[in-house]
Amino acid sequence: MFTGLIEDIGTLRRFQKTGDSGRITVATAIPMDEIVMGESIAVNGVCLTVVDFGDGTFTADVSPESLGRTNLGQLRTGGRVNLERALRLSDRLGGHIVSGHVDTQGVVVRRVQDQNAVRFTIEVPVSQMRYLVEKGSVTVDGISLTVNAVSERTFGIAVIPHSLAKTTLQWCEAGTRVNIETDLLGKYVERLLRPAASEPEDEGIDLDFLAENGFL
Repeated sequence: MFTGLIEDIGTLRRFQKTGDSGRITVATAIPMDEIVMGESIAVNGVCLTVVDFGDGTFTADVSPESLGRTNLGQLRTGGRVNLERALRLSDRLGGHIVSGHVDTQGVVVRRVQDQNAVRFTIEVPVSQMRYLVEKGSVTVDGISLTVNAVSERTFGIAVIPHSLAKTTLQWCEAGTRVNIETDLLGKYVERLLRPAASEPEDEGIDLDFLAENGFL
């Protein structure tokens, strides 16, 4: 589990592809004595497991699912990535609850300066728009951000100077592909509102059920 607060911008040192899977080695300023074998590190918002580390780098395997669903497969040597280690129970939850399980890729269609902020408009598949709400949370390449606007195919975010300087968004322009993780809580609520396959249609949770039981 992560918060979407980026710790470091890493640099891809090596990408070994084997068929539809791969192994990446990333250079980072995260202290090596704080990394342990098998821990989780989010790379551009993708939860990966450390399988080797040392000399200022860590290595992780990338599954076919992750290569196919995320922008990791498009990385080249020297490419920069957002890094965040897993949340500790004693940490402040400064961003929002992020699983590191990317839902889809989006495409930046617009970048404009708005006084001290930079506004990005990002297009995503229509199937994902149901999980994006104005003033809700979204994860873009591992960064916890607030949705400022929503249309049929796009959503907007406003990025302050600090977030821009500390993440790879500083290099994002129109046409850049980014990893998108929508709000985890919204997906669970939607799932619970649907009857299970084994339940009769009238036994699911719906608005009438919530009203009858004092939730509305």
